Amino acid sequence: MARLEPGQQAPDFTLPSDGGHDVTLSALRGAPVVLVFYPKAMTSGCTQQACAYRDSLARFATLGVSVLAISPDPVARLERFRDKEALTFPLLGDESHAVLEAYGVWVEKTMYGRRYMGVERSTVIVGPDGVVQHADYKVAPAGDAERVLALLG
Repeated sequence: MARLEPGQQAPDFTLPSDGGHDVTLSALRGAPVVLVFYPKAMTSGCTQQACAYRDSLARFATLGVSVLAISPDPVARLERFRDKEALTFPLLGDESHAVLEAYGVWVEKTMYGRRYMGVERSTVIVGPDGVVQHADYKVAPAGDAERVLALLG
């Protein structure tokens, strides 16, 4: 699937969350939403990134911005991740990879000569109208929340 570009309509989705309910992107229209796509809960890079968003959540709220984090993890793992790291924003599980594919973040990766499919750490800012305002692919966990806050300005 191709990567999203600013100006494109963000693909709508409904995914299960760590809170035991479904979250639908279009239900959040009227305010910006930051979508944080990450490979796997409770790994070092994902923990670093998630904790930075947790620590910056009040600043996002001041701007009227919601944060949603999406990974291919099952909800039970997301709940353990939330509890272990005291995360206070929704963690969404996309076990089917349908949303990850729609956003162009489910890609072939290579590690130690082995090829496999996985999530390319990415961040997408969706405007209040449901249109992509900004999309970054291959982001580093360190500094991502700060960079996104600067973009939202």
